[in-house]
Amino acid sequence: MADQFAQTRREGRPAGTPVIRWQEPPEGPVVVLLDQTRLPAEEVELVCTDAPALVEAIRSLAVRGAPLLGIAGAYGVALAAARGFDVEDAARALENARPTAVNLSVGVRRALAAYRAALAATGDPRRAAPAALAAARQLHQEDARASARMAEHGLALLDELLPGGSHQILTHCNTGSLVSGGEGTAFAVALAAHRAGRLRRLWVDETRPLLQGARLTAYEAARNGMAYTLLTDNAAGSLFAAGEVDAVLVGADRIAADGSVANKVGSYPLAVLARYHHVPFVVVAPVTTVDPDTPDGASVEIEQRPGHEVTELMAPQAPVTVAGGGLPVAPLGTQAYNPAFDVTPPELVTAIVTEDGVVSPVTAAGLAELCARSRASTAGQRP
Repeated sequence: MADQFAQTRREGRPAGTPVIRWQEPPEGPVVVLLDQTRLPAEEVELVCTDAPALVEAIRSLAVRGAPLLGIAGAYGVALAAARGFDVEDAARALENARPTAVNLSVGVRRALAAYRAALAATGDPRRAAPAALAAARQLHQEDARASARMAEHGLALLDELLPGGSHQILTHCNTGSLVSGGEGTAFAVALAAHRAGRLRRLWVDETRPLLQGARLTAYEAARNGMAYTLLTDNAAGSLFAAGEVDAVLVGADRIAADGSVANKVGSYPLAVLARYHHVPFVVVAPVTTVDPDTPDGASVEIEQRPGHEVTELMAPQAPVTVAGGGLPVAPLGTQAYNPAFDVTPPELVTAIVTEDGVVSPVTAAGLAELCARSRASTAGQRP
């Protein structure tokens, strides 16, 4: 049974405060996360005392974003181990919580592998639990470092593609510190451009139906003092036509072996617009988002979200998982098509930026070479 409770932060979240963390109060270890369904109206933390509670938080989008889902999955395995629950069952439930985001399964499997190795060596589940936690903490730290390197590589690419600075960047969904152990993926690049004085404006797609752009990216842009403007998703075309977009920066939830990019629904139309208007379309994601076991975009399992997310408007203060709890915007009984993601083919992607370098043009061979180089580098760094 899922066991979680909410606690309201008395003050605003200071810069650098993690959106997910491990705590060990007297009553036992917990995973604490910022409930993103309540932003920007209020900053409320969810305290998860078992893996089912974390699964529920993942499915409800209280915690979201590819890199952060990997971290959450790893901490979920560690939580099950520390609490003495069935670790294998917890890992399966966590890994299946959201099917499209490959980072979730990467994080779960990494912590689970550490736990299994320690259990085989000691024969004692209690002595194996710290190994899972150590793996989760290491993944958390690695993601923060990866975020910084992606920002560095991405800014260098922007300067190469758009010499002279004063960039007008369009972004979709939310890819900042709310999805990462660091400052994010695509948003981190825009933030680096802002700090370097080379960002003229960040165009923020509202990102229907759950408004992650309006609620979360605008929240992060405002906190960082960036010049930003919010627009409806269907207004993007007029911006391109007016010559007001210099580059599109998005994240990714899964990158197939051929370079197809699964990302928040609405990304593919932006790629089509960008190609027509000769604007770079750049994907920013850690190497862990590349899934060599998924050969192409057609092989990506696309998560289908509940229809009420489209037929009702939910206030940020209300959990988005409660059907009937929002303001109806369609007749009762209306069916809704609500895929969480779409797939952009590699030929529409100008470049994929990772912590270990940039792939451009985007090809299966280029991605495979990058991943091999990354694995060799990681193997040499890990204890």
